[in-house]
Amino acid sequence: MRITLIHNPGAGRQRRGEAGKLVELLTHAGHDVRYRSAKEPGWKRALKKKADLVVVAGGDGTVGKVARRLVGRGIPIAILPSGTANNIARTLGQVERPFEELMRGWGGARRVKLDAGVASGPWGERYFIEGVGAGLFADVLANPSNGDLKQRGDPVKSALRRLRDVAMHSAPFEITAALDGEDLSDRYVMFEALNMPYVGPNLHLAHDNRPGDGEMDVVLLTEEHRDRLLYYLQHWQENRDRLAMLPTRRGKRLQIEWTGFALHIDDKLQPKTDVKPKQMAGLVEARIEGAAVEFLVPA
Repeated sequence: MRITLIHNPGAGRQRRGEAGKLVELLTHAGHDVRYRSAKEPGWKRALKKKADLVVVAGGDGTVGKVARRLVGRGIPIAILPSGTANNIARTLGQVERPFEELMRGWGGARRVKLDAGVASGPWGERYFIEGVGAGLFADVLANPSNGDLKQRGDPVKSALRRLRDVAMHSAPFEITAALDGEDLSDRYVMFEALNMPYVGPNLHLAHDNRPGDGEMDVVLLTEEHRDRLLYYLQHWQENRDRLAMLPTRRGKRLQIEWTGFALHIDDKLQPKTDVKPKQMAGLVEARIEGAAVEFLVPA
């Protein structure tokens, strides 16, 4: 196959020379490989060239930005999970498997469609793959910790500890929102519209979500349920897929009256630091309307 390989050499804890090893593995398997680093100019142009398959070796950030550019193109993506959380790969059952095994399975793999949501607001419009939200996760993105979590003993556990610390002290905020016409307005500690079961450091919050099911799960964490989240974060290590069982609603169209509070769209934060005042408030809409990106999922 003609393969475009997009590789993030900074994802996870890769060793020096990983790029060459990936190209060698793919070439040895009989593929024609075009390599681009996600850290260098040119990877976007590479996606415009003809290919039978786009292979992404990286974490959720790299997979997400490639996926957003392949929505509706009909070119499948295969993931070689190399990041810290790997929520997209985990959703598709592609984690904790050797790369060689995944590569061997591409020939007879299923094509699985993953919904690409659309988020629109004063800043414009963009696709999202993982989710849109305010409160806990957006606050963590807006106030990054000192040091690099990737360099610590276990970056997922480190992220969980930090998330729990923030969850213990974060103040509820007022949000006016509606999902498919149902009023969800309240004071929330966390308000997350999720397009897949996992979010952040492998938190399994949207237990009814299935790839390509045409709906998103909106997780609604008020002060009343803060202790339930804290318990889950404390005992997560006992079972990675333990369900948080937080209040949720399912739907296709979420509308939020945005007043400039921190809001994340996948791993990007709004408002940006250099934003104009008129772009810091207005109606924000997140919707699932049929757009999708295809992934190869080996058995």
